[in-house]
Amino acid sequence: MSVTVRVPAKVNVQLAVGAARPDGFHDLANVFLAVGLHDEVTVTPSADGLRVTCEGPDAAEVPLDRTNLAARAALALAGRYGRDADVHLHITKDIPVAGGMAGGSADGAGALLACDALWGTGASRQELLEICAELGSDVPFALVGGAALGTGRGERLTELEVGGTFHWVFAMARRGLSTPAVFREFDRLAEGRDVPEPVASQDLLDALAKGDPEALAAAVSNDLQPAALSLFPELADTLAAGRAAGALAALVSGSGPTTAFLARDAEAAEAVSDALGDSGTCRTVRTASGPVPGATVV
Repeated sequence: MSVTVRVPAKVNVQLAVGAARPDGFHDLANVFLAVGLHDEVTVTPSADGLRVTCEGPDAAEVPLDRTNLAARAALALAGRYGRDADVHLHITKDIPVAGGMAGGSADGAGALLACDALWGTGASRQELLEICAELGSDVPFALVGGAALGTGRGERLTELEVGGTFHWVFAMARRGLSTPAVFREFDRLAEGRDVPEPVASQDLLDALAKGDPEALAAAVSNDLQPAALSLFPELADTLAAGRAAGALAALVSGSGPTTAFLARDAEAAEAVSDALGDSGTCRTVRTASGPVPGATVV
């Protein structure tokens, strides 16, 4: 018997970042939108203890030991319910690795839901979300999907209404960016100035609720973008190419280095995708729309 869970990538349509806290984290106002790029996590009982395997684009960059969030999720659920995590976790990757789209977090949420179903633990949604929050700031949203405002370090979620479908183009960079390194650069760039408390933009929330891509484009923001561009200046060329191709908005996705482009509709997204593919400024280009559901047993 095995259980497979499909789990989506995310784009941050707003990422407001506060000053560093004493614990090293930052308070956030993080507006997530789940988009239709998915990983799948398949969990099968194993006689050899906990094992992780992976296939798909950039699979060679995915750790296969117990640092993998999928493995950590299985161990956390097993520990809570007093059982051994004797499972084979197989990850089929389609979300970019180290791309700012929460692929690792998605795998953690997928493994958690899959192990819960396989073992029949009967864990409540709240228990699963608590484990997700222990695993990482983006993991709870991968479980929930749709659209949500994340506060605290991003793990406390308020689900949001979305009045339509938004069409996106994602350009994958030629190398990765470390999220901790981007936050360190944010702190360096913020030295000597007051960093305001992070607050969700009401204009942005209204645009999501109305399903209005042009209003959303006027409101998207990412406080980590200057830090990502400081560490990876070539991303500016990709952003410029997408804008020149007619994207309504262009921004770094989360901590990067994937760049995200909001298009008016599916046809416009294909035009932006084609232009970015021809621009020579990125490795690969994908289109996806959202919101889509969170982690789902298939």
